[in-house]
Amino acid sequence: MSELKQNYYGSLCTEMYEILHEQAPQDELDFYLSYAEKGKKILEPLCGSGRFLIPFLERGFDIFGMDLSEEMLGKLKRKAPNARVMQADIINFTVQEKFDYIFIPSGSISLFTDMSVCKGILQKMKELLAPGGKFVFAADTVFDRCSEDSGYQTSVSVKTKEGFDLLLKGKNHYDETSQTQFSPSIYELYNGAELLQSESMDFQTHLYRYGEMEAYLRECGFKSISTYSNYKKEPAVDDQCEMLIFECDI
Repeated sequence: MSELKQNYYGSLCTEMYEILHEQAPQDELDFYLSYAEKGKKILEPLCGSGRFLIPFLERGFDIFGMDLSEEMLGKLKRKAPNARVMQADIINFTVQEKFDYIFIPSGSISLFTDMSVCKGILQKMKELLAPGGKFVFAADTVFDRCSEDSGYQTSVSVKTKEGFDLLLKGKNHYDETSQTQFSPSIYELYNGAELLQSESMDFQTHLYRYGEMEAYLRECGFKSISTYSNYKKEPAVDDQCEMLIFECDI
């Protein structure tokens, strides 16, 4: 399965995501907003349903977004019809303009478990930066790996606005050699006991060790790299934190 289909957010996944994560966490949002400047061009690849992009837009920033999921972008456009977004995959994404600030929040870069693809994305982000531009993003760490499951278990149950029950069933396996977290999932929509719709997702993430991403960034030509352990910009010294946050200049 390709990296593009591997973590694709379909209709039921998008519906649950919107219910659980409609608003960006305030500390994370404030962190990414702190780099934004009026009059500067901003890009958010993997913008999803807009929980970060829309607050930037509401504050008057010049922001452009892209995402592969038609379902996620549909949610975004319903909330912000004037948002400048493109449906595309980050691997083949091309635009003519350069950006002063590019950010990828929420560890989304970890969705790319093929390291050659990941390096290609990092290289593309560097090419899309204007002179003096800044690239800021977060990656999941090995500290955040899930416990092993023997079979599918219901981990989340929510009510949709129509009153249906939307369930997430999943299981987890961590492969030490590839540092990949395998979390195949099944989303099920019920009206009482009646199954209305089912959707599977092959969810995988690469979990990073301290120093690993820094090496990839240097390989791609980034010169100045700062690594933080949290949104207060405390310097990271190891990977014993849920996320590593990277601030990169060219």
